[in-house]
Amino acid sequence: MRPTQPPQGMGTSNQERPCRRKKNLILPLPQRDTSFAMPLPLPPSNSTPSTSHQSASSQSPQQVAFVELERLTRIGSGSGGTVYKVRHRPTGRFYALKVIFGTHEESVRRQIHREIQILRDVNDQNVVKCHDMYDHSGEIQVLLEFMDGGSLEGRRIPNERQLADVARQILRGLAYLHRLHIVHRDIKPSNLLINSQKQVKIADFGVGRILAQTMDPCNSSVGTIAYMSPERINTDINDGQYDAYAGDIWSLGVSILEFYMGKFPFSVGRQGDWASLMCAICMSQPPEAPPTASMEFRDFISRCLQRDPSRRWTAARLLGHPFIFQGVGNQNQVYQNLHQLLPPPGLPSS
Repeated sequence: MRPTQPPQGMGTSNQERPCRRKKNLILPLPQRDTSFAMPLPLPPSNSTPSTSHQSASSQSPQQVAFVELERLTRIGSGSGGTVYKVRHRPTGRFYALKVIFGTHEESVRRQIHREIQILRDVNDQNVVKCHDMYDHSGEIQVLLEFMDGGSLEGRRIPNERQLADVARQILRGLAYLHRLHIVHRDIKPSNLLINSQKQVKIADFGVGRILAQTMDPCNSSVGTIAYMSPERINTDINDGQYDAYAGDIWSLGVSILEFYMGKFPFSVGRQGDWASLMCAICMSQPPEAPPTASMEFRDFISRCLQRDPSRRWTAARLLGHPFIFQGVGNQNQVYQNLHQLLPPPGLPSS
């Protein structure tokens, strides 16, 4: 190909082309004052890892392989699955393994994996620890902290000091979850567990709620209706506004009052039909502590069981209630009373 000829009238000589002067963009560097010079530290040797790395690795939870778990006994079962007591063979440590019923799509499994990973980071002395999750043989199985004292379902706690300590521990766990913006939505006696160290912990704070919401996005009624707040059962009560945190407080108040009275505090049984429970919870006045109870306990229950959810105290505020301080005065006596809630020696905790 021939080279392209420049158009006529356009020359290529330097005389005809305008001369452009380049700007001087070079800036002088400031002079370095050697009096302020400091030597940089040497990097750590590969043979001696740093202290921060050692502390981080020692604090990270150890993974428990599924093949190392041995099923021992069945602790309990419900509509969602079965819970087993298992033993970790290498360490001899006991766990609770929750096996979820049903088969789930791959997208559902991935979402559950993400949610369980969040729950693994929850760490509080009054919340049951979620250790790991397994997807084994088509079943979703969740590894949880084992509570050897079982649940508080069916336990009567007439002693107010003892009950105040139980309420204080539950409120501490609930306040911790609420600070993390985690709502339980199913506080009830069977989800409140105790161990041989007299620790009361909240169980199923996320597993059951997450599974139910993940497998059925239209299912907003996660939980037991007997312990649900009125505005959650009947959305017309509060103009369709539902404060889930206040709903947890209502469920706590019903559970604590049930512990004190030794029975479900409404006019119908908690196993009653849905219509009877709805009428008792939504159309009657909230239950109250009996007149024989102390003024502090009666006031505590009333702060929890307000029909207007905006008037219910938060978990953090309830921790400062005078009734709660009863469980702090004489801890030794309280722990001796709490020991009576544990199963007798030699009997299974389930």
